[in-house]
Amino acid sequence: MKARLFTPGPTPVPEETLLELARPVTYHRAPEAKAILAEVSEDLKYVFQTANPVFTLTCSGTGGMEAAVVSSLAPGEKVILCTAGRWGERWRDILKAFGANIVALEVPYGNPVTPEMLAEALGKNPDAKAVFATLSETSTGVGHDLEAFGKLVAKTDAILIVDGISGVGAMECHVDKWGIDICVTGSQKALMMPPGLAFVSVNEKAWKKIDATPVRAFYFDLRRYRKSLAESDTPFTPANTLIRAQRASLKRIRAEGIENLWARHAKMAAACRAAVKGMGLELFAEKPNNALTVITVPGGVDGSATLKKLEKHHGYKLADGQDTLKGKIWRLSHMGYTDAFEVLGAISALELVLLESGFKMDPGSGVAAFQRQYASK
Repeated sequence: MKARLFTPGPTPVPEETLLELARPVTYHRAPEAKAILAEVSEDLKYVFQTANPVFTLTCSGTGGMEAAVVSSLAPGEKVILCTAGRWGERWRDILKAFGANIVALEVPYGNPVTPEMLAEALGKNPDAKAVFATLSETSTGVGHDLEAFGKLVAKTDAILIVDGISGVGAMECHVDKWGIDICVTGSQKALMMPPGLAFVSVNEKAWKKIDATPVRAFYFDLRRYRKSLAESDTPFTPANTLIRAQRASLKRIRAEGIENLWARHAKMAAACRAAVKGMGLELFAEKPNNALTVITVPGGVDGSATLKKLEKHHGYKLADGQDTLKGKIWRLSHMGYTDAFEVLGAISALELVLLESGFKMDPGSGVAAFQRQYASK
């Protein structure tokens, strides 16, 4: 049976990228390696929609998040944290580890932090040094209005630091135009790669804060990466085989065009949401994003058991909920190297498993709703 990956990370990897990973290992300080890094860095600027450098770190996305925190904050400095799920909580845990004074804006799972909430918090905390937010909250399927966040933070001395790990490349995101001062993403989501690389963009406003902050890290000090990237290099041994493969996936994004990529993801997401409703199911997120669709498990259905049957009988791997949401939601990714017909197959397989479990629905209702929405202009 063919395995079909629909988790929100890692995601499927294009064949030409996989072939790059099969090539012999080369020396990471050779001129060829530096040329590849320079090429990747330029293409990342296009994906991020920024004129500022984008740094490549050999680590998970969490490593990039930690680099953003430890490079830009001194112990005890106040920050505003927008928390709408597990990955907002990841920001919280990193900030706690480095002694930040956190003003938390927390909302129930499935809801977004609103611009109005952030505006109020900024007004009450004019001494905040940074605002932390998440573009795509993959634990709940929520998307945030970062354009509005950026306009609010730009009026202050605070810097806006964003987890774009599952959003960049799948959702519209203009790092420069929206005033995102530091943005982090990872290789294994919409950038169509295995895990192992994090990418961090930093603008001039953020550099002023970083340069005024005492050094508190060695590997994750972004100042080291700035110095090395000036010579198309990294301060530490990079995963150069992954960087070489990332070049291939970035060329695919370049060929499609970032606006076309955003539009394709938006179209698939809208069709998937229509399919969910057509099946008589409910969306979990109040403000869904375009990287994945999160479905509320209906009453009387064992959510975790359904996912196991889906994988065992049909080869489709969707993600369960995390922590308190385990067994209560299904997370269906449609980011990166995934097309509409693959998502349609996942909907069809989910229908079959639900029908086998006794869930009352008309066979093909979700498939038909997907097709109607996808065919509409």
